[in-house]
Amino acid sequence: MIPKFLIFPVALFEANSLPLLMKKTSAFWLSCCILAGCSTTQPDNKMNLAPYPETRQDNQVDEYFGHAVADPYRWLEDDQSEETGKWVDAQNEVTYAYLDQLPKLTDIQARLTELMNYERLSAPRREGDFYFFSKNDGLQNQAVIYLKRGASADPEVFIDPNALSEAGTTSIDLLGASKDHTYIAYRRSEAGSDWSEIHVKEIATGKELPDVIKWAKFSDAVWYGNGFFYSRFPEPKEGGELSQANGNQRVFYHELGTDPAEDLLIYEDPERENVYVSVDLSEDESYLILYKRSGTNGFETWFKPTDTQAGGFSPLYTGFEQKNFVIDVVDGQFLVQTDVDAPNYKLVMVDPLNPTPDHWKTFIEEQDQPLERVSTGGGYLFTHYLKQAHTAVFQYDLQGNLLRELELPTLGTGYVGGGKREDEKLFLVFTSFNFPMTIYEVNLTSGETVPYFEPKVAFDPDLFEIKQEFVESTDGKKVSMFIVHRKDLELPGTHPTYLYGYGGFNVNLTPYFSTINMTMLEMGGILAIPNLRGGGEYGESWHREGMLENKQQVFDDFIACAEFLISEGYTSSEKLAIGGGSNGGLLVGACMTQRPELFAVCFPAVGVMDMLRYHKFTVGWGWIPEYGCADSSEQEFEYLYAYSPLHNLKEGTAYPATLVMTADHDDRVVPAHSFKFAATLQAAHQGEAPVLIRIEKNAGHGAGKPISKVIEEYSQQWAFFFYQTKGGMSS
Repeated sequence: MIPKFLIFPVALFEANSLPLLMKKTSAFWLSCCILAGCSTTQPDNKMNLAPYPETRQDNQVDEYFGHAVADPYRWLEDDQSEETGKWVDAQNEVTYAYLDQLPKLTDIQARLTELMNYERLSAPRREGDFYFFSKNDGLQNQAVIYLKRGASADPEVFIDPNALSEAGTTSIDLLGASKDHTYIAYRRSEAGSDWSEIHVKEIATGKELPDVIKWAKFSDAVWYGNGFFYSRFPEPKEGGELSQANGNQRVFYHELGTDPAEDLLIYEDPERENVYVSVDLSEDESYLILYKRSGTNGFETWFKPTDTQAGGFSPLYTGFEQKNFVIDVVDGQFLVQTDVDAPNYKLVMVDPLNPTPDHWKTFIEEQDQPLERVSTGGGYLFTHYLKQAHTAVFQYDLQGNLLRELELPTLGTGYVGGGKREDEKLFLVFTSFNFPMTIYEVNLTSGETVPYFEPKVAFDPDLFEIKQEFVESTDGKKVSMFIVHRKDLELPGTHPTYLYGYGGFNVNLTPYFSTINMTMLEMGGILAIPNLRGGGEYGESWHREGMLENKQQVFDDFIACAEFLISEGYTSSEKLAIGGGSNGGLLVGACMTQRPELFAVCFPAVGVMDMLRYHKFTVGWGWIPEYGCADSSEQEFEYLYAYSPLHNLKEGTAYPATLVMTADHDDRVVPAHSFKFAATLQAAHQGEAPVLIRIEKNAGHGAGKPISKVIEEYSQQWAFFFYQTKGGMSS
């Protein structure tokens, strides 16, 4: 499967409530009184909207295969310039002055704060006699990592990120631990940046070691002997930390107590600068596994008997079209999750002495449903399938015999976190739209689950109805869409509706609980989440039908879902909003430029808006396998140019009310995308609806965002949503 940190974070779960890293998963390691009563409309008086800041245009023109393409706001790509900084401040002044006037803002913020103020825990992670878990008391900006010196011991604070930054913008993630359970590494990131430092602590004493690895990005710490393997990029030039293209990632081995500048180089690819490289270690430490990725789609898999010497890797599977992930080593054989001749994925056994596919032995056959992830622990194997975009979990022994299907509480999303062979218990994490993320202990002998932690959220889950509809798209295929609303809403009717999508990078949108969404639902809004082409909810073929030259199909699917919501009496164009982040921001930008009359409100967040130049910044080159590249061929230029949101805004068009959202420290999808899109939109727009950009300071692509910033941002979003759709319920 694709390493999710190479794509874009999607807020599937409550902020700061994601479980601690679970080893051996196929996801590669790894954001009171109900406001009810009579329906009311917003006041008819128009709020004051200050003039948009003037944005200078220059004469920049690029040529692509004989096509001249103007880029008058190219100067906004320079995030270090004084002029760009002044433009950001001027835009924020207009935006926040407007948002602060919104009539429901105070009530929404109060309710969202109340809803989010509940204790959230991760599943425990065992390292010898020590147990780690994260906990947020409710409104802490960052979850605190706790340590228990035994399963029944009292917890004590191990790392409190909130003490590291007054603004709450430092985030911490635990990484690998030494096999003797003496040390554990952790990742420290600032202001939402993908850049991080790897630090080391002595577990028993909490002592910080002087070993600090800088300029790590998308890296674990894979412990072996008296040190660990990790990946890092070269240090960027001064001023280019957040925008410079990152290349030449390499794998190193760091031995404790030595200078990181002297770390042993384990692997690099001097012939291919734009490649991600990372390693993993089998649980028995017999093999070191190397993954090479040309981007966010397929990858190569290599291996060697474990040592700390450079090179020496042998191929298990080469080429960047397929996905082969080593789950475990069983009786000297690799257990591999693969999509080779299996678009829904299957498990095979691979002999290291004869690793070519013609020698593979099927361990678990490909199923009708896609195999989303695999985890191991306690001497068992757990497979996680998607049945119509919700989870089913099966338990196997290590000989491939099916033991049982685990019973899940309801339709939703769940997984059994991985563990070690000797573990006697594992944990199941489960959530759904009206089911807060709950942790269960799994009895490995019987498969029964017992609640370990049940959050207490101040809402009534029985007030809401969950449906799954199947919408016919432009090519006749059915697209699944989850719809959530209050049971007491009159249907048919025209209600404020929020259509949220992603549609890319094999990412799955499955049922999840969010107090952010619950705030909107309580007020009488409708939530709709479709499983668009480009995602992986229906296997690799579903993904490929929405990538490269097929990307327009994703937008067609989304538009078909919007039209379904209108035709079936859920909403109307005057009350329909669309939203999405990152690749989902691209989705919103493309759909609002193609069908501006269809939507009332648009929320493109941290979006990829300039499809001709996205690959020139940070790790954008890694998305070329998903999107294509305008520099590569005329065909790729033409289909990218045809839907690129920035290049399809038309002067004199009345666009929906729009709130573009980005952050100044976003070094995944650099804010220049949103800057240039907003400037072009404001110049092209002819209508009374506001078209604004909200630029968060000291924040990044979404990961690690403080709770205080989350509450402020989404309170403003929902207030904007209900004001523009003239809807919402009041107490």
